[in-house]
Amino acid sequence: MALTFYHAHWCPECAVVREKLEQLNVSFEDVVVPDTRKFRKQVFEISGQYYVPVIKDDALVLSETRDILAYLDDRYGEGGSGPDAIRKFAAQAQPKSDTLGEDDAHPSCRLT
Repeated sequence: MALTFYHAHWCPECAVVREKLEQLNVSFEDVVVPDTRKFRKQVFEISGQYYVPVIKDDALVLSETRDILAYLDDRYGEGGSGPDAIRKFAAQAQPKSDTLGEDDAHPSCRLT
């Protein structure tokens, strides 16, 4: 199964993940989500939260940029653990509880 990358074009953290995917020459399904969090139903359905970036690789879903970058290096980088990375990163893949609030009518991504 192919890796799926959920993102917004303008999101700076999404750009960092996209650069890593391209650097590692990872093929992926590119899913551009709505700018406004409340319309990101597809992201919520797979990750339990509305922020981007999100990746789905087989059964693994990651929604924190640092976790995504570390996973990509370990899974697809030279000297990484390859397919075993999915098991190694399973703890970071726990669904994040998220609810919509008043500010969610505006474009947003997770900035750390």
